Amino acid sequence: MHPTAKKPNGVGLNILIVASEVEPFAKVGGLADVVSALCSALKSFGHDVRIVMPRYGGIDLKQHDARIALEPMGVWMGDVEEWCSVYRAAGAGDIPVSLIEHRRYFDREGLYHDAAMHDYDDNPRRFGFLSRAALQLCKDTGFKPAVVHAHDWQTALVPAYLKLWHWNDRLLGNTASVLTIHNVAYQGVYPKSHLPYLGLGWHNFTSDKFESYDRISFLKGGIYYADCITTVSPTHAREITTPSGGFGLAPYLSARGSCFKGIINGIDYSVWNPQTDPLIPVRFSADSLDGKRACKRHLQAKFDLQQHDHVALIGVIGRFVVQKGFELIARSLERIMQNMVVQFVILGSGERHFESYFRDLPRRYGGRIGSFIGFDNQRAHLIEAGCDFFLMPSLFEPCGLTQMYSQHYGTLPIVRATGGLDDTVEQYNESTGKGTGFKFWDPTEEALYYTVGWAVSTWYDRPHHIRAMIRKAMKRDFSWQHQAREYEAVYRQAIARKKEWDEGHRPYYW
Repeated sequence: MHPTAKKPNGVGLNILIVASEVEPFAKVGGLADVVSALCSALKSFGHDVRIVMPRYGGIDLKQHDARIALEPMGVWMGDVEEWCSVYRAAGAGDIPVSLIEHRRYFDREGLYHDAAMHDYDDNPRRFGFLSRAALQLCKDTGFKPAVVHAHDWQTALVPAYLKLWHWNDRLLGNTASVLTIHNVAYQGVYPKSHLPYLGLGWHNFTSDKFESYDRISFLKGGIYYADCITTVSPTHAREITTPSGGFGLAPYLSARGSCFKGIINGIDYSVWNPQTDPLIPVRFSADSLDGKRACKRHLQAKFDLQQHDHVALIGVIGRFVVQKGFELIARSLERIMQNMVVQFVILGSGERHFESYFRDLPRRYGGRIGSFIGFDNQRAHLIEAGCDFFLMPSLFEPCGLTQMYSQHYGTLPIVRATGGLDDTVEQYNESTGKGTGFKFWDPTEEALYYTVGWAVSTWYDRPHHIRAMIRKAMKRDFSWQHQAREYEAVYRQAIARKKEWDEGHRPYYW
């Protein structure tokens, strides 16, 4: 918990979280971290929080001390009854986690696709089943959630099932739903032939609900049926209600009005904290930065860079894809190295041509650029701790976490002002010295080059501003305790919205 966080008041709620990945059980991206940390924060508020997720083949039941909780459990889909087992384990913060075991669906090498990165053809059945199984588990165990919180397209059918299948259910009839969109580009669009299995009914295959160019869109239907919808930053919420940012869903999100809002993700201070981080060689705080200077020397040694305290050092961590701005970096880096006194450390993997380019840079710029292709958690922590700046020029970024990690470690972000990057980085004011980073708006190599130049010139010409920015950045509060308060308010809004829905959609025979 961040030292400034306060425990909110209010009556505790029964909350069911349904997600396709949860740390520490299964993780592909940031969704797993978000779910785990949010649940821990909600529990600290006094809520009864429980999680349902698949039991993937890669989950070691013994490692997590998972015990059988229900076997067998029948789950009625639209045209067949499926059977599964349910294991129970304790997640982060001792949150109860139910693992749905259905070997035909979940005992595979990958969560969403095979080793060749091909999506599984039966993904709509796999995750439609997960959504139905989560609600069936409530019925079979007697758990009555006030709200069910679904995440991304994989569980976007949960709000629809609540309203279509459970509207008159004694246990789930009053349960509200919240759907969080972590990345609107992934919508779960599949052939309409899966509709009978999913049990949604052809009357729901309409342009305002599930139909998208004669295919089923999980996310589109979830947007229609969820009582409230969130995405992971206020700016991103505005961006995806525009034609250029909504990937076709802008009008449907806009139609939800005040029931749709953006909430910034939090960061876990038990993992990302320079005062306690076991993965960095010397710890430090905003009031004592000697450890940060020592981390910089260790980082330079780790990446075979020249040992200079006074040279500005820029870090880059990420997935090597165009969306993350790596094409902009590649196009501007040569010019930066020719015209600025600066060092780079680069960590990541992704598209092969990017990997080849960044792998070769230490040979061409010996002592000035270091790179590591792949992922190394210890190197990632050392980069956050030892760099002076962190470069993150994403073309779009729903939220982003590393720019928040960077600020907490006194590493000033250089970002493109999009989504959560714009929301979480305060632009440097050269007149006053205020701010926590450097932002640019145009997604061009020119804009990136000149903004890096602005940051580097500030490093050399206005060091007193850099020191003030570091202190301010390190004291900002990005804790989940703070962000979870906003989710708590959305849950209560969803409960009120559900009552309004019920009043307007009662069957004629009530």
